[in-house]
Amino acid sequence: MPDTRSHDLPGPSAEAPAALKRHWQVAGRVTADAVWTPLSGGRTNPIWRIDGDADPLVCKLFLPDAATPLFANDPAAEWAALRVLSGQGIAPEPVASSRTALGDSLLYRHVSGQPWATDPTAVARLLRQLHDAPPPRALPRALPDATGLIEQGRAMLAQIGAMGALPPAPTAHAALQGAAFLHGDPIPGNILQGGDQLTLIDWQCPAIGDPCLDLALFLSPAMQRVNGNAPLSADQVTAFLEAYGDPQLARRYRALAPLFHWRMAAYCLWKAHHGDAAYAPAMPLELAASEQG
Repeated sequence: MPDTRSHDLPGPSAEAPAALKRHWQVAGRVTADAVWTPLSGGRTNPIWRIDGDADPLVCKLFLPDAATPLFANDPAAEWAALRVLSGQGIAPEPVASSRTALGDSLLYRHVSGQPWATDPTAVARLLRQLHDAPPPRALPRALPDATGLIEQGRAMLAQIGAMGALPPAPTAHAALQGAAFLHGDPIPGNILQGGDQLTLIDWQCPAIGDPCLDLALFLSPAMQRVNGNAPLSADQVTAFLEAYGDPQLARRYRALAPLFHWRMAAYCLWKAHHGDAAYAPAMPLELAASEQG
C-alpha cells in the first residue's frame, strides 16, 4: 500500500498532483501536454477531466479512510463494475486502473451531462436495467436482512453518542430479498443526464443484494435535498415504483420504507456530527417520511 500522508492528497476541486500526472504519463495513458481540470462532482474522491489528443478522460484518485458506514470506497469493486457494464451505455467506459504513489486511481471515458433533476421514472427504468444485469462475482454482498438496517442505524448513533436522538427503529414488515447488481449510491449527483441518456457514475460501492436498497437511496428525501433537489412527492414515488415494473418489489419497498428512512435519519446525524452541515436540515425530512410510512 502506498505510504501516503493526508497533507499530500488533494481535496475536492484541487489541482491534480504532479505525481499523479506523471504516473499516467509514464503508463502511456496521458500526454504530457494534456489539460487536467478539477471536476466538482466528487464528494468522496477528487476527480479531474483530462483533455488531450483523444477523447476526454476522467481520472479518479481514491482517498484513504473516505468510506462511511453506508458507503464503501472500493477501487477494485468500481473497476469490476465498470468492466462488466462496458458497452451497455449505463456506466462510463473503463480505460485503466492502477496503484499510484498517492493511492489507487482509475481512468474512464468522460460522460457529458448534468446531474439528474427531472423525471424520476427514467431513473426507475435505468435502475431496473442495472438490476437485471449479471453482477460481477467479486462484488461484496449487501445486507442480508432487515435486522442489518437497524444495526447500521444504531451503530452510527452509538459512534456519535446520540443513541437517544431518534425514535426507536420501526418494525420491518418484509425481508430483504434477491441478489441483484446494485450501484450502491444512486443519488441524483451520481446520475448524469445528457439528452435522453442517463448514466450512473461513481461506482465505488457496488454490491449484490436486494434492489430495494438502491431504490431507497434514490427515493430518500435527504439524498434529494443534499443534492440540490426537492424531495420527491408521494405521486412521484408512486410513478417511480410503477415505472420500475415489479409490483412485488414495490410492495416490499413500501413495507421497508419506514425503516429505510429511519436509517437515513441516523446517517444524517452521523454526517452532520462529522462536519457535513448539509445533512442536518435533511434529517427531519427522513423522520417525517418514516412516520408516514
